[in-house]
Amino acid sequence: MRGAAVKDVYLVVLALLACAAAAALYRVGRGPSMLDRAVALDVLTALAMCGVGAAAVAADDYAALPVLLVLSLLGFAGSVSLARFFSRRSR
Repeated sequence: MRGAAVKDVYLVVLALLACAAAAALYRVGRGPSMLDRAVALDVLTALAMCGVGAAAVAADDYAALPVLLVLSLLGFAGSVSLARFFSRRSR
């Protein structure tokens, strides 16, 4: 019973993540400014982390935790560098 319930929840989570990714990709393509595009790419990184985490839980295999760590560090470094770039650019 647990396996079927986890699979159903996993499929719902994947559908919601796909909808959120579609909205973020739309913003990447149609964003009126570069800052909107940068934030949308940061959201896509967070969604990728959620997808990897959900897959790890559904498969009951936590070997993907280093991948989550690397994605989080890359997302943080990207956000900080973009914030510095846009703060210097606005001056």
